[in-house]
Amino acid sequence: PDAERIMTQMALSGAQLIFATSFGYGPSMNAVAQRFPNIAFEHATGYLQESPNVGLYNARFYEGRAVIGTIAGRMTQSNKIGYIASFPIPEVIMGINAAYIHAKKVNPDVDFRVVWAYTWFDPAQEAAAAEALIEQGCDILMQHTDSTAPLTVCQQRGALGFGQASDMQHFAPDVCLTSIVDN
Repeated sequence: PDAERIMTQMALSGAQLIFATSFGYGPSMNAVAQRFPNIAFEHATGYLQESPNVGLYNARFYEGRAVIGTIAGRMTQSNKIGYIASFPIPEVIMGINAAYIHAKKVNPDVDFRVVWAYTWFDPAQEAAAAEALIEQGCDILMQHTDSTAPLTVCQQRGALGFGQASDMQHFAPDVCLTSIVDN
């Protein structure tokens, strides 16, 4: 919530290049960039360029998702894979597409189901999404949200899962296949 003030301070302190390192900083960064046209601004995983001094950058996070898609496609017994997605932004959609394409490549019978959580971190909502996907027959879950709740549900229900953002093995030791760490 304080991003606009902090970036303004950076600009006033003489910074010539300011990086906004998370999707949520986009609106604040664009507002500050418009007030400081001689400073370069770079936004990670964004898509809004409301000023000519705003650039966008991303990493190849989708490559890890392609790997887990391949693993999930080979390991699923039900041919149903669930994906708990945060927000419909380019980074997340690239991850879903990569996981789906690679799961389908190794297992043409895969049915890929996505539930949008519209949050980065809400354990109750993420757990509900995991429950819904498991109820639909998904035996492997992926997530692009940050809490351990989906893996905790997987542990309780016997589904396999992939974590996100940190090593979550401790929270679901019997079912956590790996965690995608893209921060």
